[in-house]
Amino acid sequence: MISFLIPALLLLVIVLALLLKPFLFSKGEENTSRRQMNAAIYQEELEKLATDRAAGRIDAQEYEMSHAEMRQRLFQDAEVEDDKAVMGSTKKVIIGLSVFTVLLSVGLYLALGDAYRVAQTNDQKPMTQAGVEQMVADFALKMEKDPDNLKGWAMLARSYRILGRNQDAAKAYARAGNFINDDPELLAEYADVLVGVANGSFAGKPMQLLQQSLKLDPNNLLALWLSGTAAYTNGNYSLAAQTWEKLAKLLPPGSDEARAIAGSIEEARSKGGVAATPAAVGKTISGQIELSAELQSKIKPGDMLMVIARQPGERMPVAVLKMPVSQFPFSFVLDDSLAMNPNKRISELSEVNIEARISKTGMAKAESGDLISAVQTVKLGSAKVRILVNQVYP
Repeated sequence: MISFLIPALLLLVIVLALLLKPFLFSKGEENTSRRQMNAAIYQEELEKLATDRAAGRIDAQEYEMSHAEMRQRLFQDAEVEDDKAVMGSTKKVIIGLSVFTVLLSVGLYLALGDAYRVAQTNDQKPMTQAGVEQMVADFALKMEKDPDNLKGWAMLARSYRILGRNQDAAKAYARAGNFINDDPELLAEYADVLVGVANGSFAGKPMQLLQQSLKLDPNNLLALWLSGTAAYTNGNYSLAAQTWEKLAKLLPPGSDEARAIAGSIEEARSKGGVAATPAAVGKTISGQIELSAELQSKIKPGDMLMVIARQPGERMPVAVLKMPVSQFPFSFVLDDSLAMNPNKRISELSEVNIEARISKTGMAKAESGDLISAVQTVKLGSAKVRILVNQVYP
C-alpha cells in the first residue's frame, strides 16, 4: 500500500509544480493594468485636442463637445473592473489550480483505481500444492455447514477428483444428490472415481452412471472412453473397438488424443479378431511393432514410440503415431486421423514408407541414441505389417 501511495503523491506534486510554475516563479515588476492604459490614452487625446484648439483647427463649440465625449468614455471605462485586480491575483490562481488538480486526481482514482487491490496483487504469491489442498479443505468445512448446497458438493467432488482423492470425491458426488442426475459430464466423472475406488471394476453403479450419461448425451467423450474401457476390461473387444471408433470421430484429427485412441482401437481389434470397418478398408495400415531382445535394456521410462509414414521420396510425414513406450509387441494403426497435413492424407496414397523409432526426447528428428527400425515400403490397406526395432541411431 505504502509503495503505491508514495509514488502517487510524488507524481501529484510534480504535476502541480509544472502547472504553477508561471505563478511561483513570476517576475517581480508590476504589470500595467487596463485602467492605467486607458487613462494614459485619454490623457494623450486630451492634450492633442487642446493643441488643435490652440492652433485654431477647431472652434470652442467643437472643443467642448469633444472634451465632454472623452470624459464620458473615460468614466464608462473606469466602471469596468480592472483586469489586473481580477486575473493578477497569484494566490487565488495557485489555490484554485491546486484544489482542482487534487479533486480531479481523487475522482479518477476512485473511479478507475484501487490501491488496496494493487497492493494485494503485488503481494500475491504463486499457488502451491499445499495452498490448493488448504483451499479445498476450507471449502469442505464450509460445505459441512451448508449440507443442502448440492451444487457446492458437486464442485467439491470435482476438486477432490482433480487432486486424485477418489474416496473423498465419491462421497462428495453422492452428497450432490439429484444435482448431477441431469448432467452427463458429472455422471461420467462420478463413474470414473467409483472405478478408481473399486480398483478398475465397472460392475454395478459405475456402469449404471455411464449408461445414464450416454442416454443424456451420446457424444460425451469421457463416458464413451470409460464405456469402451469397461467393454475391453470385460473381454468384449468388439464392443470396445466400436465404442472407441465413435469416440475417435469426435476428436480433432492429428491430436494426441486421436493418436492414443487409434492405438487402443487397433489393440481391441487385434485381441478380438475384429476386422476394420468397411469404410476404413483399404485406407489404413496396421500391424505390430517388435523390439529386439538385445535392445530391451536400453528402454527407459519416459521414452516415446513413434511410427512414421512418408510418401516415397518425400521427407514430410503423412502420418505419425506417437505414444509412450509400453510393452512389446505393440499394435498400431495408421489412418487419416494421424495426418500431419489435413490437405495430404495417407488415404490418398497407394503405398508409403514406414519406420518405427523409440526416442528419448520425442523430437521429430532422429537423434543419437534413438532406437530405430529399417524403413520398409508398405501398400495401403496392409493389416499385418511387422516392424522390428533393432538398430541404434548413430
